[in-house]
Amino acid sequence: MFSKKFGRLILGFCTRCSTSVVNGTPTSTRTTVSWTSVCKHHTQFLERRSQMGFAHVRYGVRIRSASKTTVDPNEVKRFQLLANKWWNEQGDFAALHSMNDLRVPFIRDNLLNAHGGRRPGKPLAGLRILDVGCGGGLLTEPLGRLGADVLGIDPVADSIGTAEVHAWHDPDLRGNVRYRAITLEELSEKGGQGAGQFDAVVASEVVEHLADLETFTLCCNQVLKPGGSLFITTINKTQLSYALAIVAAEEVLRIVPSGTHDWDKFVSPMELERLLESNGFHVESIRGMLYNPLSGAWSWTESTSINYALHAVKLEEEPNLDEDDPEDPTVIVAQAKARRWYN
Repeated sequence: MFSKKFGRLILGFCTRCSTSVVNGTPTSTRTTVSWTSVCKHHTQFLERRSQMGFAHVRYGVRIRSASKTTVDPNEVKRFQLLANKWWNEQGDFAALHSMNDLRVPFIRDNLLNAHGGRRPGKPLAGLRILDVGCGGGLLTEPLGRLGADVLGIDPVADSIGTAEVHAWHDPDLRGNVRYRAITLEELSEKGGQGAGQFDAVVASEVVEHLADLETFTLCCNQVLKPGGSLFITTINKTQLSYALAIVAAEEVLRIVPSGTHDWDKFVSPMELERLLESNGFHVESIRGMLYNPLSGAWSWTESTSINYALHAVKLEEEPNLDEDDPEDPTVIVAQAKARRWYN
């Protein structure tokens, strides 16, 4: 539950001040974005989306139709314009910089639980991590400093160029961090260099920009080793997330550039969990995240109504089954898994 203090903060999001001049005297006026106008705006948006037929129903929830590619050309164009701004900690990506305070420990601690302690100072040494949609390397670098062998990939070549230049200035990263301008599906192709090679895949603030979640989950399964971890941070699909992540953050407070997010691409924890578990993953944990625009800091919260982090694990390879022995416990377990995945 949100505190009363944060409730007042949310209401404050919806009001901004502007200054005008009347007879040579500056006057302050207030432009108010009420919850009524937000809901009306949201309703009109949903009606337009329904008329355009962007989504269909699966698992009882709406998801984007399969396109066989994770890349949305419009998203590539948008991030192309921002490619030289990744490392400005006070700029368009300030919230992503501060998000490292949560997402880096979240990834580190879950990997240590799965793989045990390693070299002091380099706890992730010996692990291979794929950072999907790495942008300028804001998350890739700190994972590399923890000792992991990290490959950052992104379809925007200029962002990869920015990441490479920034990493080059840190000698400690040169043996741990690499970058490639490539898509996830290209890397995951059978016979490709990425198939079954990674202990973990990270997709932080990425899935809400993808063209097809089904292709994304299949490709993540392909590049991970059995038992490997998938880490996702993203935005829930709620009216509150529409009001805060789009109306407040983009149109009122200008925390991120206008047009950065498309509410139709947001995904709820339930939808994402069902999609992952139908493609060979088991979801281990989901945690709510909260951003305070006044302090610029993130914190964990019980509510997943806006932002959340998810950790899933790729299921181990199925054992060789003796079809002549239906009482074999491995057969029973495998059949139960199959019913859970595909029903």
